[in-house]
Amino acid sequence: MPKSTFFAVFACALLTGLGREGAAQTRQHPKLIVEIVVSGMRYDYLDHFSANFQERGFRTFIQHGVNCTNARYNYMGNNTPAGLSTLVSGANPSTHGIVAQRWIDFTTNLPVEAGEDLNYYGVGGTELFGQHAPTRITVSTIGDEIKRKSAQSRVISLALDPTSAILAGGTAADAAYWFDTDRGRWGTSTYYFNRLPAWVEGYNNAGAANAYNQRVWTMSLAPDKYRYDEGGQAITTPSRRSGIAATIGFSLESLFRRQPEKSNYAGLRLMPIGTEMLMEFARQTILAENLGKDEHPDLLVITIDPTRHIAEAYGPESAEIEDAYYRLDRDLQETIDLVESTVGKENAVFVLTADHGTSDTRRAENRQPVGRFNVMQFKVLMNGFLNTQYGAAEWVTDYRNRNLYLNHRLVFEQGLNLTEMQEKTAAFALQLRGVAQAMTGSSLQNNYFGGGSMEKIQNGFYPKHSGDVVVNLLPGWIEDDDRTSATGSIYEYDAHVPLMWYGGGLRAGEVHRPVDMTDVAPTMARLIGVNRPDAATGNEITEVVSGW
Repeated sequence: MPKSTFFAVFACALLTGLGREGAAQTRQHPKLIVEIVVSGMRYDYLDHFSANFQERGFRTFIQHGVNCTNARYNYMGNNTPAGLSTLVSGANPSTHGIVAQRWIDFTTNLPVEAGEDLNYYGVGGTELFGQHAPTRITVSTIGDEIKRKSAQSRVISLALDPTSAILAGGTAADAAYWFDTDRGRWGTSTYYFNRLPAWVEGYNNAGAANAYNQRVWTMSLAPDKYRYDEGGQAITTPSRRSGIAATIGFSLESLFRRQPEKSNYAGLRLMPIGTEMLMEFARQTILAENLGKDEHPDLLVITIDPTRHIAEAYGPESAEIEDAYYRLDRDLQETIDLVESTVGKENAVFVLTADHGTSDTRRAENRQPVGRFNVMQFKVLMNGFLNTQYGAAEWVTDYRNRNLYLNHRLVFEQGLNLTEMQEKTAAFALQLRGVAQAMTGSSLQNNYFGGGSMEKIQNGFYPKHSGDVVVNLLPGWIEDDDRTSATGSIYEYDAHVPLMWYGGGLRAGEVHRPVDMTDVAPTMARLIGVNRPDAATGNEITEVVSGW
């Protein structure tokens, strides 16, 4: 090759490389990240319901986003507070400490609520209903890091349930709003401010919740379009399923006749109409707060709680939950359209994921080895066993979320060896039907398990909040209560969830390699140009952050 030609080619390549590097260095961070957490959404719903999805909504993420097909939570104890805390902190419960909605304080033997703080009061709604604050979060979150970089950035979290709104926002959030089911108003707590912003007060005074309260839940599609039905029949008559109500097509008025103890608005959590109300409030938040309108990046987290409550009431394989996702599909489309028209497609990134999956419904005709684990019977049996070993007393304080709590005060008062008692309790628990493993708190605290089910159990264990014995049930077994589905296991139906990214110039495609859900917060941090949360153990998803 002649020298002149060689240098021409070299110069062209050099300029091209510099151009690409310069483009990478000057690529703009999104001005707004909208994280949508669909509570209890299993990954297989994307396949089951895809035929009835619209062109926008879920299909926008599937066809035009980055779809992480192998995203899983790597701990036992999947539940909403733990999942939300993992998403925003980039750490497992063993680090962030939010193991469940409720745990037992070993010093008082009293239950502790993850989002409750009696030092604060409700604003905009019932004062006592609003006694919530993120003061039990012990690590930083993605929202905290955004606020740390720029006080002008806005971090706002929305949900119907207060605990969901509190935990997803982090400790430095500008606001967390939830729905007061006693008064039918959106509210917050004095942790954030003493008076609602004028736009929220105006929204409440307009009586938007009353309009939703009068709606009737009817089928959104023709009966023959639904995948799930009873006995292969289209659902046109009352269902034989157990649950809060017998069929789609009931109003809140009829729901209250069935459950008169429920307040006038609590039923919205059991209907996709509650999701519609939440998503409309989210769109109003984007407009009223001018999110994504300046150089300071903003974060909006929306937790869709009704999908979890509907699955618990009717089962994860029901026409009710299926219809809820078709209605959510429309709400996603409206929200995406609003953001792209006001903020700009290149200026916003959407993250769609779930806090956990959910178990299959246990049916009598199912031949798979499944069963119900009777929680009350388990507590009685365990306390009876300990009575034979240590004398008559209330040795068991509680059992919840696969954790058995012993009465530490009584153990220490009688000078007993706690580790020995845990070991005897675990050995006895392992003999009971439905129990796959029973690990002691001492073993989980003092040993390291580098793989398999033991690693997942350990990742969900936090010594101050977890029990003395942690029980892993056999696959397909769920704890026996009023719900038709449950969470908390290490298995695929609980762990495998959707994780999709869309907007902001992201290159569409699928990521088939395994992705840990602790990777979400570090990836968001890279996209938005802030430090990763301080206790994050996850990694950036390189296929998403390429170019930043």
